[in-house]
Amino acid sequence: MHVALLGATGAVGRTMLQVLAERGLRIERLTVLASARSAGRAIEWGGREWTCQAPAPGLFRGVDFALFSAGADRSKEWGPRAADEGAIVIDNSSAWRMDPQVPLVVPEVNAAAARERPRGIIANPNCSTIQMVVALEAIRQAAGLTRVIATTYQSVSGAGETGRDALRQELVGESGESPFARPIAGNVVPQIGDFDEEGWTGEERKMVNETRKILSLPDLPVAATCVRVPVDVGHSVQVTVETERDLSVEEATRALAVFPGIVVQGGADAYPTPLELAGRDEVFVGRVRRDPFLPRTLHLWVVADNLRKGAATNAVQIVEELTRA
Repeated sequence: MHVALLGATGAVGRTMLQVLAERGLRIERLTVLASARSAGRAIEWGGREWTCQAPAPGLFRGVDFALFSAGADRSKEWGPRAADEGAIVIDNSSAWRMDPQVPLVVPEVNAAAARERPRGIIANPNCSTIQMVVALEAIRQAAGLTRVIATTYQSVSGAGETGRDALRQELVGESGESPFARPIAGNVVPQIGDFDEEGWTGEERKMVNETRKILSLPDLPVAATCVRVPVDVGHSVQVTVETERDLSVEEATRALAVFPGIVVQGGADAYPTPLELAGRDEVFVGRVRRDPFLPRTLHLWVVADNLRKGAATNAVQIVEELTRA
């Protein structure tokens, strides 16, 4: 198999290389691509060095899978070209997620959607959406869904290396480039993306629209408040779920525990946190509770590594699904 990786030097790109090595895919050739300033840089992978190149016409000929993690502008420019040259593109940016001709895929939830790709492109969802919909699908299979409300607690690595650097600099009293609307060290910032005319941020709109598309529930009421927190890696989501049928805590916990890719941490004090789960590929769920006042309503705490399951691992799992097909 020949795999190309655009954005190989970024946080997600480096994690993709790590996940590709860990999961043992039979890759005979690797093409590593990044910006012009990284061209010529050597990247060690699979026991040898690969020279980083800037993307150019013709580089995707003979490529089986092209993994993209270089931002929406690069994906819009190079995604169609790579697909025209014969590669199956799996894109981690927001560029193609809501295109009706591009499947938006979380393998545990809608793997079959990856096989219908008219444009030759498959989109990786937003990181917080990925972990949330894995838990939601487990609940949906058990009792249906009628409403979802989420509050996210998203780490600075969700903003790439610039976000991680900004936190490190602030922690030692230095100033520099920051992607955040306010200081992030010792703070909680309820803004990820720009605000629209109704007061919702871009990240919040993504979670609404992407959740509906992945679950094939276009009318599902979904609302989200997305918050940046001073955590290096790992996103947490508090999810309130209203179900079609009544579901006890015990039934919900069983449904979550048997669902692929989920690890349930049960008990009042056995809950997941991002610090202890960084580097893991699973979605962790804890603090499963029934609402004391609202009927058919559950509250969940959902945690995952945003660089892995929220980005790199999900993309590699799509490759695995398609190579098994």
